[in-house]
Amino acid sequence: MFDWWQELSGFFVFELFGVQKESAMGEALHFFLYDTIKIFILLIAIIFMVSFLRTYFNTEKVRVYLQGKSEFSGNILAAFFGIITPFCTCSAIPLFLGFMQARIPVGITFSFLISAPLNNEIAIAMLFTLFGVKITALYIGLGLFIAIVGGYAMGKMKNLEQYILIPVKPIEGELEDVEIKLSIKQRAKDAMEYSKDIFVKIYLYVMAGVGIGAFIHGYVPSDFIAAYAGGDAWYTVPVAVAMGIPMYSNAAGVMPLVEVLTDKGMLLGTALAFMMAVTALSLPEAMILKRILHTKLIAIFFAIVGFGIVAVGYLFNAIL
Repeated sequence: MFDWWQELSGFFVFELFGVQKESAMGEALHFFLYDTIKIFILLIAIIFMVSFLRTYFNTEKVRVYLQGKSEFSGNILAAFFGIITPFCTCSAIPLFLGFMQARIPVGITFSFLISAPLNNEIAIAMLFTLFGVKITALYIGLGLFIAIVGGYAMGKMKNLEQYILIPVKPIEGELEDVEIKLSIKQRAKDAMEYSKDIFVKIYLYVMAGVGIGAFIHGYVPSDFIAAYAGGDAWYTVPVAVAMGIPMYSNAAGVMPLVEVLTDKGMLLGTALAFMMAVTALSLPEAMILKRILHTKLIAIFFAIVGFGIVAVGYLFNAIL
């Protein structure tokens, strides 16, 4: 799809700028220019499409659908709603509290909180950009599985509500299914504004991620990655997850690293487990959650999601 840009970016780096081909600097600069522009184009296009579809949903509809649902079906619906809602935990927390106000069970609300950062439009767009449809579909399916099973497991635990630190006043009566009527033109305008807002927030992450990836691509030998992070040793996946937790980034910043690490010899499941830990289990996320959840509940949440991510990493490695 982007062969034309690969050739043109090569012309800029090697011909116009005069950087020597096959050199570490040349490989790094070519990778940075090619991947940055390619990712920017696809990100804007995919975020716009997802944002346009999102205009047909609203928070009240989500809460109406989930209110009164049985545990397992509610977990499934909440996990799917996580795909069409805000792309990071910080933005998802207000909706999480809204679900609690609507008396939606804790386990179902956690299915949403797990799914929102894992299966967001940024991760989906980046995966599609770098690895294609099949890997993206498999990732979405396994991400939903973690959210559904993780939320369901938490729902089976007793008295988790006592670990919610801030008072959540229940909404009295039944929620109303509020319908928002917008023209196609207005939906497109809203989607464009949202896409611009998201792009402004993440473009530096993309450039930083691609920059680090470009350095690794040009200067770090494949043998080094293969020796210390490649292969199918049992410990590579949990070590990758443990390394991802202290980091702070989103899919836009970490996904270019996944591309380079897999090119250098790391198994895809190990690299994706690292990315999922960064986006869904980061320490900054724990600090945000600490304001509303007891440490015990955060520990349970991290343990269940962490176990699911490790299992997905192993499964990806086994399949691929």
